[in-house]
Amino acid sequence: MAVLLLSVCTTAFAQATYVAKDGTRYEFKKHLFLNVEGGAQYTLGEAKFIKLLSPNAQLGLGYQFSPVLAVRLQANAWQSKGGWKNYRSNSTSYTFDRDYAFNYVAPGLDVMVNLSNLICGYNPTRVFSFSAFLGGGANIAFRNGEVNRIASHMRSMDGYNGLLLEYLWSGERVRPFGRGGLEAAFRLNDYVSLTIEGNANVLSDKYNSKKAGNPDWYFNALAGLRVNLGKTHHKTVPMVNVLPTAGRTDTVYVTKTEVKRDTVYVEKPEQLRRDIFFEINKWEIRQSEQQKVKDVADFLQRYPTMKVSLCGYADVQTGNNEINDRLGKNRVEAVKKALMTQYGIPESRILTDSKGSRVQPFPVNEDNRCTICICE
Repeated sequence: MAVLLLSVCTTAFAQATYVAKDGTRYEFKKHLFLNVEGGAQYTLGEAKFIKLLSPNAQLGLGYQFSPVLAVRLQANAWQSKGGWKNYRSNSTSYTFDRDYAFNYVAPGLDVMVNLSNLICGYNPTRVFSFSAFLGGGANIAFRNGEVNRIASHMRSMDGYNGLLLEYLWSGERVRPFGRGGLEAAFRLNDYVSLTIEGNANVLSDKYNSKKAGNPDWYFNALAGLRVNLGKTHHKTVPMVNVLPTAGRTDTVYVTKTEVKRDTVYVEKPEQLRRDIFFEINKWEIRQSEQQKVKDVADFLQRYPTMKVSLCGYADVQTGNNEINDRLGKNRVEAVKKALMTQYGIPESRILTDSKGSRVQPFPVNEDNRCTICICE
């Protein structure tokens, strides 16, 4: 499953780009990263919660294949605990509590999926991102002397049959483990992020020396830093071209053939463009966009021989072609209806078309939820 997910996601997102509102283009670059984290562990058991807490640390080296997918070699280590409360031997009426600690190191491999980039699209300047991971490895446990000393004392008690610590071990033990978790990352700059991670780890019933008839678990809460080892993206700043037009200058952002939104075409004195923007999955004209519709209507009323061409669009990062074709058409129809009913523009002077998400007129994804109106 990990190999399949790796191949699919690497292909799908290898050339991911993000274009900021100022036209700056960011192209994703594969890179290594380092995780250094520390925190606390809770080992699931019968003793009091506070008695089963212990220190924990984690070191990881990963590779970001795409904006969505990464793999990480990690080593989680320090201390686990076990214990019980209100134990009663066979021949005594009193009860007693015990807790004990032992050490371990657990190297493993995680497959990580950046949910923020998967759902919302690639954005290297995003302050907060959320990832999920799934993995496993080998847990190497050692220094289990504390519970062995407790067991030796219990054997001296009249009536103890040894069933409480049926899986008692000494020396070193290696057991496979599986784990999953979530990571929140707060971007500090292009190279460093603050991370908060929680993970759950499952092993065989023999991990904590006690026979319980179910797997043993421990849970880690960690905080630390993620350091990117190299550049995570290639940044391209748009060129600026100052063009003299009708006795004044307009600034046009040149990135391929795109132009800054709401540009007024002045090659002809009788030409006007207005870009009407919509919310995601909607085609109602917002109050903030109503003035643009009025500008188009005023222009058509001033020049009765002119016509307006309306073309609807949807953004490519949401929906599918069927949904986006419908959105583009509905957005055109909304502007057409407003021109006809509110301003009395004849239908014969309104030309309509829709591109859906098949054509993206703007570099910023959200701007492509629009109807472009060109009067000429």
